[in-house]
Order: sequence, then C-alpha cells, then structure tokens
Amino acid sequence: MAEVPSANSAYPPSYYAASRNIIRETKKLEGEVTADIVVVGAGYSGMSTAIHLAESGLKVVVVEAAEVGWGASGRNGGQVVNGLNASLATIGKRYGEKTANFVGGLVQEGAGIIYDWVERYGIDCDLKRGNIYAAYTEQHMRDLEAKKALWQSHGMNDHELLDREAIRKHIGSDVYAGGMIDHSGAHMHPLNLVLGEANAFEGLGGVIYEHSPVTKVSQSADSAVVETANGRVTAKTAVVCGNAYLGNVVPQLTSRIMPVSTQMMATAPLGKERAEALLPTGMCVEDVRYILDYFRISADYRLIFGGGVVYGGTDPADVVAKLRPNMDKVFPQLKGERVDFAWSGNFALSFSRVPQMGRLGNRIYFAHGYSGHGVTGSHLFGRILSEAIRGDFTRFAVFADLPWIPFPGGRMFRAQYSTLGSWWYELKDRLGL
Repeated sequence: MAEVPSANSAYPPSYYAASRNIIRETKKLEGEVTADIVVVGAGYSGMSTAIHLAESGLKVVVVEAAEVGWGASGRNGGQVVNGLNASLATIGKRYGEKTANFVGGLVQEGAGIIYDWVERYGIDCDLKRGNIYAAYTEQHMRDLEAKKALWQSHGMNDHELLDREAIRKHIGSDVYAGGMIDHSGAHMHPLNLVLGEANAFEGLGGVIYEHSPVTKVSQSADSAVVETANGRVTAKTAVVCGNAYLGNVVPQLTSRIMPVSTQMMATAPLGKERAEALLPTGMCVEDVRYILDYFRISADYRLIFGGGVVYGGTDPADVVAKLRPNMDKVFPQLKGERVDFAWSGNFALSFSRVPQMGRLGNRIYFAHGYSGHGVTGSHLFGRILSEAIRGDFTRFAVFADLPWIPFPGGRMFRAQYSTLGSWWYELKDRLGL
C-alpha cells in the first residue's frame, strides 16, 4: 500500500533528513484562516506556486500534511535534469509539432528558476552544475545523438557528446559506451533546496501550516475551502500540489496518476580522493535505460546511488539489497563499502509520461504526474500556475488542454499492468535495444 502522510509523519531516515541545514519551528492549522490563495502541499510544486504568487503581492497560505519537503521533493536524487519524461520527439508525434515546439521552448526554464532562487534568496543547497546521460550501448549513443540534434533544433546548445574514452574522464567506470553532458543541468541537496524555498516564501509574507493533513477541498461560486481536522482556509483560489502523496483527498484526481517508489542509498563518506576517482568532474549521472540508475557525490563525499521502481508506491523489503548489485556493477571498487543511509520515496506517474496541469471548476487548480522528472518540471509548473491564477492562461491552456489517459485496469489493476509493461522495457534494457 502506498505511503500516506499523517499529522505525526517525521522525515524518513534519509541522508537528506540527517544533513538538512534548516530545522523549522512548525505550526498546525487551527481555526479559521483567510487568504487570496491556499496551496495544498509544501513540496516543489507547492512552494514554486506559492513563491511566484507571493512575489506578486498576493496573500498565500500553504497547508502541508507532514513537513516541508517530506515527500518526493525532499527524498529525490537531487538531479536538476531538463525535459519531461516523455521526449520532445514523442510529444511531437502524439500532440503535433506546435506543441513540441512550445514544450521545447520551456524545458530549461524550471532549472533557471532554481538557479535564480538559489542566488537571489541565498539558498544553501550544495548546487553544482552539470549532469551526464550515460549510455551502455551503441544504440543508446545513437539515441543521444538524435536527442542532441533535436534539442539543438529547439535552440538548446548546452549538450556535449562523449565517446567511450571521453566519458571515463567524468566517470571512473568501464561499463559505459559513451554519453552526453548537459551543461545546463546540475545537482543539489533536494531537501535543503525546498527548505530554503520555504524560508524565502515566509520572507515574502507567506504562511505555512505543517502537520495539518487536508481532509477536503471544495469550492463555491465565490471561494475555495481547504479543510483539516482542526481548521480551514477560505480563499479565492486553491491549488492542489499533493502529487504522489495526495491520496484520495480530491477524488477527481486519484485515477489520473499512480504512485511509484524509487530507492536511494548513501555510502559512508569516501573522502575527497576516492570520491573524485569515481566522478572526477563532480557531475551527476543518470543512465538512459528505461529502468535506470542515477548517482552523484554529496558535499561530504558520499556516493548517493539510486534506481529501481515499485509500481503502486510500496517499499521494497531491503533497499540496500536491491541497489547494491547495480552500484557494484558500475563501481566494483566499492564492493563491501558501508552504506549509512537507505530510503525510498514515491513519484507520481502519469500514463502518458507527460505531467498534468488543469482546473476543477473555476477555483481549484492542480499540477502533478511529473513521472520522475519533477525537480525542474515542478518549478516550471508552479510558475505557469501562478500566471493562470493572475489571469494569463496562455501557457496554462496548452498543458490543460492535452488529453490525459487513464491507466489500463483502473485503480485496482493499474500497478499490475504497469509492472507487465516494465518487464518488457527491462528486457529491452538487457538486450540493449
């Protein structure tokens, strides 16, 4: 059963929670509160929406079931990877070249928001530029060459192809046939990023209520109401950003996405010399397989290694046992290395692999379903939501009008059907197709 936050939920035992640099004094929602905007969820989507609206002078309240960044925003791989899960080529085939051109013009914008806020609001999150897509096969390399050409046709010239010899200057491993650097990408401490954003939001006059699970979101002709067990917020507009951890609070959204668990672990500190032997240029890495591995070096020289999926959002019995064979394959020099932290977290998968944005009635907005590419997508969608709420629907309408596809098998069997699909893609990965 997928994890659901409660009023007593503490941060999971992750490396990020143990090394966070902001300890918040939390307050619960109690009694009646009014605002211009109420946002449900204090992750990246919620904080991005809230900050953009607060910067424009609106009174914004955020209501969070657990604590800021408790969900995917504080547990993820920490990689600032541009683009959506669905490629620009797929978007063009499915929705037309006009839509692909539109998406191609904004896929780097989410990263730009992060870089701007880190500098402008002084967010200490160990931001370091550059990420690498690693290829196992020659077919993977051909795919990366096509991706580079496609992105270049949309005006993105930040990519550098690497052959087998060149990638070894960046990754101390013999397993890769090559890869591609995205110089506009980056990596960072994800929980410290969202905690810093929360501080920035409060500095703009915003208010965050934590340990306050939402029980109901409703609307009338002139207001939206968000209710908890002990209070409620009445506002002109509500924005729902619960993503994989929303549960059934808004029933109309439940069937649109599926929680999917991914796993991470952090080794003991390796020391500067050993860490730099693994990743000499300090960039983060993700391979290009369907079921991929991703890894990077933390500020205190640990290897943070992630991968794997469990459809339906349940956690594997032993995260380390699941991930260690993959880590040992890439870095056999780490066999037997101590692992200090291991954890799981859910992201929200949409069947189309394109994130969804829309409106229920006139006063409830939502965004979710980033399908594993939520760090940049959530920051972008927060900005676009804020534009629509302030009256400019130009960019919002493009995403809101895209058709969404329900999972085969409905809510009851969607995980099983998705698992069958993943087996097929895992076979393709193994065959190098």
